[in-house]
Amino acid sequence: MWLALPACAVVGYLCLCAWFWVHQRDFQYAPGGAAGTPAAVGLVGFTAVEIETTDGERIIGWWTPPGRTGDGVVLYLHGTPGTLPDCAPGRLRDLQSVGLGALAIDYRGYGGSTGSPSEAGIKLDALAAFDFIHSQAPRSKIAVFGESFGTGIAVALATERPIAGVLLNAPFASVLRLYKLRAPPILPYRWLLKDQYNSEALISQVAAPIMIMHGTADDNVPISEARRLYAAARQPKSMIEIKGAGHLSAWEMGGKPSALEALAEWTAPSR
Repeated sequence: MWLALPACAVVGYLCLCAWFWVHQRDFQYAPGGAAGTPAAVGLVGFTAVEIETTDGERIIGWWTPPGRTGDGVVLYLHGTPGTLPDCAPGRLRDLQSVGLGALAIDYRGYGGSTGSPSEAGIKLDALAAFDFIHSQAPRSKIAVFGESFGTGIAVALATERPIAGVLLNAPFASVLRLYKLRAPPILPYRWLLKDQYNSEALISQVAAPIMIMHGTADDNVPISEARRLYAAARQPKSMIEIKGAGHLSAWEMGGKPSALEALAEWTAPSR
């Protein structure tokens, strides 16, 4: 019996690893949620659009063109949990208020978008969203604005498309680091995680200017994550730390004016 105990422990541990491997995306994503329209949340000038991805999914987006032909457009990538009606209205109003065009999307499996979320799939969603903007506003420069979960997608997109600038609010260095910081240290997450969104490894490939903002009181994603990401990024880059701001609230607590100014500058028409 005593000889069998180590074998039982090993089998039990392997079963735990297998269970996590199968169910990990249940912890990482929150698909479903509300699928409202721009009008239902009081957005004026926005229309709901349907964007097809290269793998055949249909992504729902809220779109408004820039105030003047050739002015800039921002692709907004929200966090999770939540969908467009939960996350996008305030940010889209802010972007629209300075004359920028904007597109926000619900990732596959979220809101009214088809499919199931995965890192590879959601990266295709962002690529399709960028290409949609380019088709609708071919003379406009395009910046990307990611928040929380959306920051990992924004960084990856900026390595594959000609992004004019990257704005990150409350970013993480990688999902693996978040697991190391918050999850019980009993599993080999490095080997088990399918979707790691390793922005720290990718951000040095981004040639566009980068602005990072983060609150010092963020309990969801420690500000140390943003500092790691900033250290890994190339110039030109800037970092805004808002004392006392919680998760995502760096925008409302002082970061918004500088962020909007940067987005407008990055996407301004060439003279």
